[in-house]
Amino acid sequence: MDFPRFETARVLTVGDAMLDRYWHGDTRRVSAEAPIPVVDVAKVEDRPGGAANVALNVAGLGAKASLVAAVGRDEMAQTLRDKLEASAISLSLIESKVSPTITKIRLVSRNQQMLRADFETPFQIASDSLLGALAALPDCDTVILSDYDKGTVSHPKALIREAAKHGKPCLVDPKFKPFADYAGAALLKPNKLELEHVLGHWGSDEELVRLCKAVMAANGIKAMLVTRAAEGMTLVTQADDPQHFPAKTREVYDTSGAGDTVIAVIAAALAAGAPLRDAVALSNLAAGLVVSHFGVASVSAPELRQVLHPAEPLDRGKMTAEQLRLAVQLARSRGERIVFTNGCFDILHAGHVDYLAEAREEGERLIVAVNDDASVRRLKGEGRPINNLEHRMTMLAGLAAVDWVVPFGEDTPEQLLQQLQPDLLVKGGDYKVDQIVGADFVRSYGGQVKVLKLVEGCSTSVLAEKIKGL
Repeated sequence: MDFPRFETARVLTVGDAMLDRYWHGDTRRVSAEAPIPVVDVAKVEDRPGGAANVALNVAGLGAKASLVAAVGRDEMAQTLRDKLEASAISLSLIESKVSPTITKIRLVSRNQQMLRADFETPFQIASDSLLGALAALPDCDTVILSDYDKGTVSHPKALIREAAKHGKPCLVDPKFKPFADYAGAALLKPNKLELEHVLGHWGSDEELVRLCKAVMAANGIKAMLVTRAAEGMTLVTQADDPQHFPAKTREVYDTSGAGDTVIAVIAAALAAGAPLRDAVALSNLAAGLVVSHFGVASVSAPELRQVLHPAEPLDRGKMTAEQLRLAVQLARSRGERIVFTNGCFDILHAGHVDYLAEAREEGERLIVAVNDDASVRRLKGEGRPINNLEHRMTMLAGLAAVDWVVPFGEDTPEQLLQQLQPDLLVKGGDYKVDQIVGADFVRSYGGQVKVLKLVEGCSTSVLAEKIKGL
């Protein structure tokens, strides 16, 4: 299976946005007022939920995400807006004068939920108001309807018809409405409970497929994906045989938001040109990842790619520029600080080793970009390099301080810097910061530039002259 280029995808999510607020603390005593545990709240954490989490999952994959949703005129709406804008999600939020932003507060101790309190009044959003907020529709590739029965998607047929007018496939994550309300959808993704609520219990997989095909034929729905928790997923289409995707064996930590991840991955993969079956297979892998995290979470494209292609090591070693781009994305998703340096490194000596060890201490990951043989020759003259590129990269990759080694053929590493945007650019020796190639660019996006100490008495050129004199 080819991995989709999610960065080319554009996905619009329409639905019920929520704010998931977590109160974290320890529980060491029982209340004197009632036989209940007391949680000493030490931290408050806010995460986008519902349709907002769907859009966050789309953005987390590297796709362009837009969201249309309803919120109240309150502090929770501003918190939600700030969280989503920080992830570069384009927002069209309809403010209600009477309904608050849907907020779920979870009281958590030692990563176990003790209590959940919901603050919600269903939104009354007119169909015309919602359709008028769809400015992003013409420029998207796929549309997601994330229906949590909170009022934003009260008229799903109108939204599906509007998407069809623009030639955009509409993928629906339904709740407990009749499936006729989602007529014309490209994909309907009920979970087992939602499907049983509408169709009743089924006795076998064959009966499940018959029921799904009847729903699809009656409502012009092209495909149905039934998510069945530990039983995996079943994809049913009119044209092909049904396909079952077994649940990926992982320690399930928290299933919150797994359905959001599934619909987001499918929509983004389809928007990037993947076939439906491949998109569903990827979403199944993503669901396995997200349930291993606590609370509502999202999955990054590098995490997903690493699960799909475990034989492609991204953790360390010699890299192409494309492999390194993915490795850096994965490291960033874990909050790691990326340090970048470059040079010829023709004859590796003690000065290089000390310098690279110092550079590595500046962050969690160190990239060493190495001039290829032709660029070394242009910079240093005929007779250089003494060691070819492959040998130089192998030596550098063997150092404990170095995470990734990547070659470049230009005289400067500016193109790599533009692709990778490291947190810190370092050089050693007697440079001044303003003399470092790429310094202005790195500082332009908020990165840092630093000169490390000069190791006296160590020079590749001096060593080369000594070798010649032997």
